[in-house]
Amino acid sequence: MPQIDEILKHMKELDASDVHLVTGSPITFRIHGDLVPANDRALSAAEVELLLYEMIGAEHLESFEKRWDLDTSHMIEGYARFRVNLFRDHRGPGGVLRIIPEDPPTLGELGFSDVVTKLAESTRGLILVTGPTNSGKSTTLAAMINHLNETTAKHIITLEDPLEFVHRNKRCLITQRQVGSHTRDFATGLRAALREDPNVILVGEMRDLETIHLALTAAELGLCVFGTLHTKSAAQTVNRMIDAFPADQQSQIRVLLSEGLKGVIAQQLVRRADGHGRVAAYEIMINNPAIANMIREGKTYQITTSIQTGKREGMQLLEQHLAQLMEAGIIAPEAAYAASSNPTVMMTNSGGVRIPEPV
Repeated sequence: MPQIDEILKHMKELDASDVHLVTGSPITFRIHGDLVPANDRALSAAEVELLLYEMIGAEHLESFEKRWDLDTSHMIEGYARFRVNLFRDHRGPGGVLRIIPEDPPTLGELGFSDVVTKLAESTRGLILVTGPTNSGKSTTLAAMINHLNETTAKHIITLEDPLEFVHRNKRCLITQRQVGSHTRDFATGLRAALREDPNVILVGEMRDLETIHLALTAAELGLCVFGTLHTKSAAQTVNRMIDAFPADQQSQIRVLLSEGLKGVIAQQLVRRADGHGRVAAYEIMINNPAIANMIREGKTYQITTSIQTGKREGMQLLEQHLAQLMEAGIIAPEAAYAASSNPTVMMTNSGGVRIPEPV
């Protein structure tokens, strides 16, 4: 058994989400959002190499030695899976491992309303889950895929870097491919997936113009496509998608996006007021005719107001959800304001928000 497995088992006992193994620093756990050193003893380069190299195997080791970066995964049979990133810095090798629960949570356990369940059940269109790094995007997507797996009979293809939640076939046939191991990159895998009779395609990260364009094309062809972006709000997400293209193509992309986008879930993880873990706060945008028109006409600055007034359709701003969590005593006011994507937004006691007019 690799020596690192003992550290990983201790990590799970601590309810930590990540462990950092860095040359010149002690073993460090991330527990409920905070970094907590295991002790005061710094690891040497040789110790980090021993812990990491015996875990990844000869093939991945060769790739790491050539590229100096590696994304992969590790499993302790019958215990847990871990997402692995290896790197080098000026002191030597390092790695960060994140625990992946054996079974994905349900959408209900994540606190989502029925509108998100209906969004996950879309038969066609583009559904985006966005947020900064470590905001739980992969967990939300896994819950959506799991819901489809339990309630529908579809062919689902996932493209991930690396594989995180491993889904067992229930009612669906699920094909999971890891970038770098099973396909060269997201764009190559997505292009191939279009010829593999899918109903649903999950793109772990929409990093470049080609991948974004292929995802929009797949949605236009009648497939349901899930994807992620590192954006903090629905309006920012729409702008990021459009801005990825050259100026002379943006009018066409606005039309494609207005017709193909089903919805955006923008999320943040916020520390609980009692200090026991974190809770997710969500912004939810459903692409209704009014928002589609804003996207087409380049008036994305109006999207925030439409979300604010779209409660009947299940929409909510991140600030509205933060205000609800704050008033329920789940998160502290300072945590709510820190997580807000718009610090000028004024939270009220009723849970509503007042948003300054765009300049």
